[in-house]
Amino acid sequence: MIYLRSILFYLGKALSTIPFFFVSMVALYTPPRRRSKLIAGWAKFVTWWLKVTCGLTHTLEGVENLPEQPCVLACAHSSTWETITTQTFLPPLAWVLKKELLKIPVFGLGLRATGPIAIDRNDKKNALDQVIEQGLEKFKEGRYVLIFPEGTRTPWGQKGRYKKGAAKLAMAANVPIVPIAHDAGKYWSSKSWWIKPGEIRCVFGPEISTQNKRGAELTSEIENWIESQNL
Repeated sequence: MIYLRSILFYLGKALSTIPFFFVSMVALYTPPRRRSKLIAGWAKFVTWWLKVTCGLTHTLEGVENLPEQPCVLACAHSSTWETITTQTFLPPLAWVLKKELLKIPVFGLGLRATGPIAIDRNDKKNALDQVIEQGLEKFKEGRYVLIFPEGTRTPWGQKGRYKKGAAKLAMAANVPIVPIAHDAGKYWSSKSWWIKPGEIRCVFGPEISTQNKRGAELTSEIENWIESQNL
């Protein structure tokens, strides 16, 4: 049954990119924050469709830790879930992603319309500079910046290597960091196409101040908090 329901989900998800592609094109002519909200409509549909087809829902804890002003959101990365559903409950945001995703037919064009921070991961020497330069522009637009410190999806239950992009951007912009932990990979694994029913726990940690701290120290704080949740 899980296989059939997963296939149905992926089919609906793929077909939904067509009408939302046109929404994205219209959204290009709106201010960045408004554009983020419009395009998040696709994420809301996919999240609803995920619940209907696969029986996968989520709960949020610690939302009160989100500051009213834009900040860096450092989120655990173990699933596709957090790349989609976070748009439904977070303020207007831009997230850091690999440039190759923008080349995906239809989906890539819609993704480009969101105004993400697209980096070339093959150019490791300049990748961090790209994150900081583009991230500062997103803050000027009044948007939050979502970063996956592990860089790539790490299977649930395993620990990835946390990179310093989130810390360096927060330091450059003089904004706090809010870590986010979740157990989405337990149900929607990076190693499998099949999606299990259940309830994902997504937890927001307290603000991490950048004052009088080095990048390595901040990165360690992000890692320690996320990993200590044992989700």
